[in-house]
Parts: sequence; structure tokens; C-alpha cells
Amino acid sequence: MWDYPRPPTLAPVGQPVRVVLAGVTVADTRRALRVLETSHPPNYYVPPDDIDPASLEASERRSFCEFKGLARYWTVKAGGRVEVDAAWSYPDPSPAFEALADHIAFYAGRMDECWVGDELAVPQPGGFYGGWVTSGVVGPFKGGPGSRGW
Repeated sequence: MWDYPRPPTLAPVGQPVRVVLAGVTVADTRRALRVLETSHPPNYYVPPDDIDPASLEASERRSFCEFKGLARYWTVKAGGRVEVDAAWSYPDPSPAFEALADHIAFYAGRMDECWVGDELAVPQPGGFYGGWVTSGVVGPFKGGPGSRGW
């Protein structure tokens, strides 16, 4: 992960990606993309056609990434549970990330399960960043105490 590039790059995942909230699979794809960036575990982006549309509600929250552009946030709902601003997307990303248009990324720490292949991912430390940590990703990662200024 320390050999991931900066600025970040976009890559296909090559394995199934699945997201579960309250026992309900809200996203399931073999077409996910991941963003690879120095000091971060990957963020996984799911195509909108592979997400249960009833599980997403647009939020008013916005943020800006110097590399990808303006992000919008989504509330994720399933099985009677509601997680506000628990996912994000780039409706009109910068040219280098245009393949991400309308794909949705989920905060692993806000979902019950986030899977890459047959491995259950754990959230990037700290809750601010949205990376998914799997056994093939070696830290330390941005997000833990004292790491925000790296």
C-alpha cells in the first residue's frame, strides 16, 4: 500500500465485491473499481446497476477531493436500519477518474459486512477515510490517531 501512487490511480478489482447492511445485501458486483492511493487502503466503487436502488437515498452532504472532484453522499437503508452519509459517489469526476461516474463507495465501518472475494474487509482506522483493509494490504494507514497530517 505504500507503493500505491500519488496522485491516486483507478484499477478494476478482479474479484466479487459485496456490501451487507442489517442482513440485506445492498450491493453485489463483479465490476467494482478501486482507487489506490499512497497511505490508504483501497476504496471500492460499485456500479449503480449492481446496487439495490431502494437502499440508497441522496443526502445533502458534499465534499471535494483534489483528485476526483465533487462528491455527493448517500444514506444507506436496509432491514430497518438507516446509516446517514454512509456512502459517496462522484457524479461528474475529473477526467482521470471519469470511469467512477455514479459508482458508489461504502464506508466499511458503517456497514455490517464488506466483502472482497471471500474475504471480509475491515474499515480503515479512524472513520474519516473510507478504505477497506484486507490481508493483501499492509499499513500503517492514514486515519489512526496522529496520522491525519501525513
